[in-house]
Amino acid sequence: MRMRAMVLEEVGKPLVMRELPVPEPAPHQVLVRVRACGVCRTDLHVFDGELPNPKLPLILGHEIVGEIVAVGAAVSGLREGQRVGIPWLGETCGACLYCKAGQENLCDHARFTGYTLDGGYAEYTVADARYVFPLPDAYEDVAVAPLLCAGLIGYRSYRFAREAWGNRLGIYGFGAAAHILVQIAVRDGRRVFAFTRPGDYTGQDFARQMGAWWAGGSDQMPPEPLDAAILFAPVGELVPRALQAVRKGGIVVCGGIHMSDIPSFPYRWLWEERVVRSVANLTRRDGEEFFERARQIHIETHTTPYPLEQANEALEALRTGKHTGAIVLVC
Repeated sequence: MRMRAMVLEEVGKPLVMRELPVPEPAPHQVLVRVRACGVCRTDLHVFDGELPNPKLPLILGHEIVGEIVAVGAAVSGLREGQRVGIPWLGETCGACLYCKAGQENLCDHARFTGYTLDGGYAEYTVADARYVFPLPDAYEDVAVAPLLCAGLIGYRSYRFAREAWGNRLGIYGFGAAAHILVQIAVRDGRRVFAFTRPGDYTGQDFARQMGAWWAGGSDQMPPEPLDAAILFAPVGELVPRALQAVRKGGIVVCGGIHMSDIPSFPYRWLWEERVVRSVANLTRRDGEEFFERARQIHIETHTTPYPLEQANEALEALRTGKHTGAIVLVC
């Protein structure tokens, strides 16, 4: 049995359509017929070589929605015909200090979908059954795909931002993650201040439509001090700006897996117990909590679909900010 897949054969070179054998699931794996796969900025970081040592050749994609078509002999709790999502975290050792401490996102031996494991820019993929999530029935395939990374990483970032008292939350970079998170934050009673690229008035209008209380360019200061800020834009120079925007004791959360270098800045911008922290990957607990919220409140995702064979065009559209919301490949 064969499948089509868009394959990264060399970092920085366009993906190539290949016809490959459908993978066989190992005893602990499920074989999934991919229905949709979100296109994430992390895919660009892998494609551009900003994340080192990817598996090559590689099938990108870690926001995977599909139907289980075969289960390995050791799999329990999942069945053929069930719809599941496959996220970035694909495998951990379960034995290192981090895994034992409930920080499997920091596992010394973790493997990641669409980076060190083949992902979802293909008609079929396999995944460790312990790391997939049953998905809420209320969401269509394309609509639910962005929840599997933009939603999950956004939610983990939000968990840390909530450690700051107060209801004023800044979000720098209003793309796939932000347009999901703003809906949860507003439901929780927070006022969201959205920062886009300077001059991106379309993006600012979109942020307000999604519930932001204020929207402006990332070169602007908010009209009042923030209690916390989350950076989804992978731009290091935004860290000092966000520190200047948060109050004493405020928290700045860097939500991306890759960011350009943070420039030096005066210590007084960090002083008065302001905090800068990063977010690395996700845990299965994050996924369970987030999808429970997604069942309780319907999260609206704005998506632009592309056919699988146009994966290169989809990546370029993401790079240039051509669309608001999220981009999803339909397989």
